[in-house]
Amino acid sequence: MDASGEIVDWRKLREFSDVDLTRSFVLSWHVEADTLLVDIDLFLTPDHPFYEAPRPAEKVCIRPAVIEFPYCESLHADDIAGDGLADTAAKLSHGTIDTFRRLANGHYEIGGEFGTVAVDAERPILRLKSP
Repeated sequence: MDASGEIVDWRKLREFSDVDLTRSFVLSWHVEADTLLVDIDLFLTPDHPFYEAPRPAEKVCIRPAVIEFPYCESLHADDIAGDGLADTAAKLSHGTIDTFRRLANGHYEIGGEFGTVAVDAERPILRLKSP
């Protein structure tokens, strides 16, 4: 929930404008220092500044990216008991994303083929990786 008590869908978060998370794929989860890093194949829409027309063999514009959750304080997932952030992240699976939402300031939830993952961290940062 935001300040008004509303749950905010990823489509309303400025970090995720001009992408489609539901057509993206989580490749891995890991922690560096106190930052949760979610490696993804990111679907870019034609309005994204780095969008390129798909090559003949491709149907869409997919680019490697990472979602960073700085100052991650906790990470919880369905049926996964880890010993700290890094251990929990290492046990998470890959797959498509169904939902991504901010429940409150600093509280996020990501759902998909990998289950439901709750993250307590600063506002996420979306970065495209260099080719």
